Amino acid sequence: MPEKRAHDYFWHGTTSLFAAMNVTDGTVTASTHRRHRVVVFKKFLTKIDQQVPEDLDVHVICDSYGTHKHRTVTRWLEKHPRFHMHFTPTYSSWINQIERLFAKVTRELLQ
Repeated sequence: MPEKRAHDYFWHGTTSLFAAMNVTDGTVTASTHRRHRVVVFKKFLTKIDQQVPEDLDVHVICDSYGTHKHRTVTRWLEKHPRFHMHFTPTYSSWINQIERLFAKVTRELLQ
């Protein structure tokens, strides 16, 4: 059903999944939420901040959804300069590793 593959298709009953991957060993920190809200995204960043050693930089790759650019998040990022945000262009696909992770979650847990 091609219409369900479009970028603007509204998925009823979907879940927001935040995932952080350590590319050196493949470990993943993830959380799921009913809604994609600023406060939840900020909590996820805080969780990553607590788990990653302080001497390492954190590169966050996310889509250009407004939640990721909200003033609450930008203020938090100003206080945490080791976090570097990278945004995918609008309507583009996630990077391959994250796409593979989401495909695995779908295949093993949701289907």
